[in-house]
Amino acid sequence: MTSDGRVREQRPHLRGRRAARNVVRRCDYHNLNNPFASANVFSEDHVTAIHEAALQVLQELGMKVLLPEARQIYAAGGAIVDDASQVVRIGRDIINAALKSAPRSIELIAGARHRDLTLEIGRLTFQSGAGSPYVNDLVRGRRAATLGDYRDLTRLIQHFDVLHMLNPLVEPQDIPIHLRHYHVTEAQLTLSDKFPFVYSRGTPQVMDCFRMIQDFRGLSFEEFEAAPHCYTIINTNSPRQIDIPMAQGLIDFARAGQMSIVTPFCLMGAMAPITIAGALTLSHAEALAAIALTQLVRPGAPVCYGAFASNVDMKSGAPAFGTPEHVKANLGSGQLARLLGLPWRCAAASAANINDAQAANETQMSAWGAVLAGATVIIHGAGWLEGGLTVSYEKIITDLEVLQTFAELCAPTAAEDADIALDALREVPPGGHFFGAAHTMERYQTAFYQPLVADWSNFGTWTENGSKSATERATTIWQSIVRDEPAIAVPPERCEALSEYITKRTQDGGAPPES
Repeated sequence: MTSDGRVREQRPHLRGRRAARNVVRRCDYHNLNNPFASANVFSEDHVTAIHEAALQVLQELGMKVLLPEARQIYAAGGAIVDDASQVVRIGRDIINAALKSAPRSIELIAGARHRDLTLEIGRLTFQSGAGSPYVNDLVRGRRAATLGDYRDLTRLIQHFDVLHMLNPLVEPQDIPIHLRHYHVTEAQLTLSDKFPFVYSRGTPQVMDCFRMIQDFRGLSFEEFEAAPHCYTIINTNSPRQIDIPMAQGLIDFARAGQMSIVTPFCLMGAMAPITIAGALTLSHAEALAAIALTQLVRPGAPVCYGAFASNVDMKSGAPAFGTPEHVKANLGSGQLARLLGLPWRCAAASAANINDAQAANETQMSAWGAVLAGATVIIHGAGWLEGGLTVSYEKIITDLEVLQTFAELCAPTAAEDADIALDALREVPPGGHFFGAAHTMERYQTAFYQPLVADWSNFGTWTENGSKSATERATTIWQSIVRDEPAIAVPPERCEALSEYITKRTQDGGAPPES
């Protein structure tokens, strides 16, 4: 959608052939309902068995929880806590109560209200690759990410409606970590009106970000707590551990009514059993433990179930993505999420080192697994390389072709009388063609999706235009967006107040992360 809430006009980007003026194809890439029947990899009995095994893991083996306050909350809720070992054993009654209070539908409030999102089973949202220390592009090569990169990538995310939420993107390594959250949050608030992300690196940083969002959006504390205005991602430390910043994040976000997306990262054969079912049993147990903590803090706190499981290369130990095992793990995670009834997060990913055929295949296969699994939020859908070490500017663009295709598949397909086209069939004789038919002439400018980066020209024309690969064409596209993307409408006084807050907090020493 555009900044005033209209459905974005879908035109070819930087192509010689453009739709005629004032004749455009209108597509809604924001409100996506997954049209595909969920694919299963396990029988219902097997799904139940995995769930029961996860409950047994929590009750008998427990979770190591490093934060004393979190252990106290678990204990107050009825869990058996051994402070000496830091192990918390969580009974199924605690889990069942948490699953009963956790919301099935979560309304997210974005900076602009037409960017609001609903997370529930059956809805579909996409995010770009996230959390990488490096960036890559054809102009400057692979390098440590900077705040400038974070800002430019945020402009790209803002530009494309099929990327629905902001996220960590890259780690700006030119900004010290005790100050980084200020500048990342400022970039999100001033360069985008989409739903923002907040790091969970300890209470001081979280409270800083909450304050920045409240003030910038003009919200009272009560208004902020009444609905999610931001979210965080919580990664457990597989196997069976929740560290201090992650446990504190679960508590801080639940108390403030903000959303946590709980995502164990289980690599089969490394931090998880080597079998898909075993890895999902561990992942499910860890997710349930974290969800339970949010509900013990505040029943009804917005929380998403999450799963990110794949295999490793057993020759090197390196993570692998887009593999058959990764796809099957996505499908199995979807079955477990549907058993719970909670909105949930899954992931696409690639372990390739450059934006090549391997990268495209891995991301697309894993994305298909997440879509067919019925994921509510699919992260790392565009731009991820090297198993998450790098976000590629060009890969964001080439992957967006796939995400926009998914969005097109979510749209209903018309089959009214005019679409069935009997008049056209009567007009064109056997052996004729439909290029000049009245039915075609009325619709040709808006009938088909126009590619973002694909080149449909013949070999001669492609050669005359420089024989550019999709990756090379993607460079031109991202550069034009970063250079020309119009700024969002932001009250100047709010920008000034935000800048003053950051200056003051920096002078005060910032907020070191907790560990």
